[in-house]
Amino acid sequence: MDPLAGAGGPPAGSPPEEPPVIDLRSDTVTRPTAAMREAMAAAAVGDDVLDHDPTVRRLEEAAAARLGKEAALFVPSGTMGNLIALLSHTVPGQEVWLEEDSHIYYYEAGGVTRLAGLFPRLFRGRRGIPAPGQLRDLARPAGLHFPVPGLLCLENTHNRGGGTVMAPDRMAALADTARELGLKVHLDGARIFNAAVALGVEVQALAGPADSVMVSLSKGLSAPVGSVLAGSRSFIAQARRVRQLLGGGMRQAGVLAAAGLVALETMVDRLADDHRVARALGEALAAIDGLVLDPAQVETNIVMFELPEGYEAAGFLQRLAAQGVLGIPFGRRVVRFVTHRHVTADMVPRVAAAVRACL
Repeated sequence: MDPLAGAGGPPAGSPPEEPPVIDLRSDTVTRPTAAMREAMAAAAVGDDVLDHDPTVRRLEEAAAARLGKEAALFVPSGTMGNLIALLSHTVPGQEVWLEEDSHIYYYEAGGVTRLAGLFPRLFRGRRGIPAPGQLRDLARPAGLHFPVPGLLCLENTHNRGGGTVMAPDRMAALADTARELGLKVHLDGARIFNAAVALGVEVQALAGPADSVMVSLSKGLSAPVGSVLAGSRSFIAQARRVRQLLGGGMRQAGVLAAAGLVALETMVDRLADDHRVARALGEALAAIDGLVLDPAQVETNIVMFELPEGYEAAGFLQRLAAQGVLGIPFGRRVVRFVTHRHVTADMVPRVAAAVRACL
C-alpha cells in the first residue's frame, strides 16, 4: 500500500507537480488578501449613489486624508477616474497637455478626445518626466487660431517610462509653471504609493501640488477592484456628477470599498519588497548577453528590457510562457515585467533562467 495514501502526498508513480506560473504581466494580477476578503464579507453597506454607504464614506475620507486633499471619490477604475478628472476640470474644445507616452494618452481608449472632447498637445519627457521649460515651450500666444489650454496631466510613477519616479520638487515646479500658464493640474497617481515608498516621502508631498489625483487600489496594493479620485470639495462634487454620467455609480459598493480600506491601511509599506525584487530581477537580466537593460533605471516595481536584433517580443513571450513565466510586450522588441506581492526574491533565478533559455 502506498505509504502516502491518505496523507495528502502524490500517488506513487505520478509525474512531479509543475512549478507555479510566475505572472509578471502587471501588478493588477494581485489577489485580495485574507484580511480583505474578511472585511468584504463583514462590510456595512448602503446605496452609494444616494451617498448612504458607510464603508465607501470611510474609504473616501481615509484616502483624502492620506493624500492631503479635502475630499475623495471611489470609482470603479483608474481609467474612469482619469476621465472624470478630464471632464471635471475642462470644457470641450480646450487643450490638454500630455506626455506622449502617458497612460491617459496611450492606454485609455481615446477617451480624452472621444468623450472629453479635448485636443491633446503632446510633449516628450525624460523617461516620462518633463522639465518646467518644456511646458513653457508648449505655450502659444493667445489668439483665435489656437485651442485654449485647460489642463496639464502628469504621471507618477510613469508606466511606459519604466516605473520612473517624479520627486516632490519636480512635481511642485511643474505645477507652479502650469498655473503660471493658466492650466490646472491632474496627477495620474495610479502607482503614487510606489513613488512615495521609493523616495521615502509622505504621499502628500507628491499629491499636494496637483488640483486632483487618481490612485489605484487594485495594483500593488492588491485590492480586487477600484481607484480613488481626490481633490477639493467643489471638484469632488462635480466629479460625483460626472461619475454618474459615465455609469460609474455603484450601489452597495462598500463590499468593494472594504478591501480598499485594508489596502490603504496594510499594503503600502510592503511595496518596498516589490522594489527590492524588481532591482534583483533587473540585475539578473542585465547579466544575460544580448539583453539591453540598465539596472540603475529600475526605480520601483517595473523592469523593462530590449531583446537582441532578430527577436520579436510577441514570439519571445510565447516561448517564455511555455517556461512558466508571463510578461507583456511594450514594443516590437521591448518586454515589461512588473513585480508584486506574489513574486518573491527566490523566483528571480527561475525567471532569469527562463529568459536565458528563450534566447
